[in-house]
Amino acid sequence: QVQLVEAGGGLVQAGGSLRLSCSASGRTFSSYVMGWFRQALGKQREFVAAITWTGLRTYYLDSVKGRFTISRVNAKNTVYLQMNSLKPDDTAVYYCVAKRNNGNYDRGDEYTDWGQGTQVTVSS
Repeated sequence: QVQLVEAGGGLVQAGGSLRLSCSASGRTFSSYVMGWFRQALGKQREFVAAITWTGLRTYYLDSVKGRFTISRVNAKNTVYLQMNSLKPDDTAVYYCVAKRNNGNYDRGDEYTDWGQGTQVTVSS
């Protein structure tokens, strides 16, 4: 199990950028699949991105492909989500998530550890 703490949310204008970070406790961070989910007010939670423990494979929600980039630095126990060309539809609380197993990256119920969330607001 890991404890996850997100940072980097805020208010940005449409077309702008933000970088979210997620710091994880625990010695086994490098063995975890890491990801990001988001939930907008009144909407269902949705998968945003995931990265395997090696960092060699990444997965994205179709609507963020080409705009968002997930990365990790295992030596720092940190995963990042670089968000560019932000749109008002990206407004949501963003959650950092972690799990042990590969596969089913877009299924929230497969992730065992969740951060507290950070608010991202994109104004038009």
